[in-house]
Amino acid sequence: MKVAPYLFFTGHCAEAFQVYETIFGGRIEAMMRYSDMPGDAGPPPSDPDIIMHACLMLGDQMLMASDAPPERSEGPMQSVSVSVTLETPAEAERVFAALSEGARIKMPMAPTFWAPRFGMLCDRFGTHWMIACDAAPAA
Repeated sequence: MKVAPYLFFTGHCAEAFQVYETIFGGRIEAMMRYSDMPGDAGPPPSDPDIIMHACLMLGDQMLMASDAPPERSEGPMQSVSVSVTLETPAEAERVFAALSEGARIKMPMAPTFWAPRFGMLCDRFGTHWMIACDAAPAA
């Protein structure tokens, strides 16, 4: 079994996924717009250029997303975080710093009793992140 988070953006899915692809070193495998749908697939949203489905491969795992048309949305992302565990404190610090641009920091990156590094933020796209490192600190 694999579980893949599916994020809903409010019109900036393409930009967010391009940023995430760069930060995480992933690969965008799909970026379909509503305007790409066949004519008989149903009524388009009010903005046909928003993303209908996107898939970002991060190693052997997927992060998926779309832009939720306002008429089909229940509001921005709330009460859910994407948790990412990295191999080294330096990599955790790098990813946290990159995601921090324009973000609301909820818990600064720092050592904790459960991890050598851990931090929480809500990035400029509205995605909530928990960034951690599970490597033991260097002796």
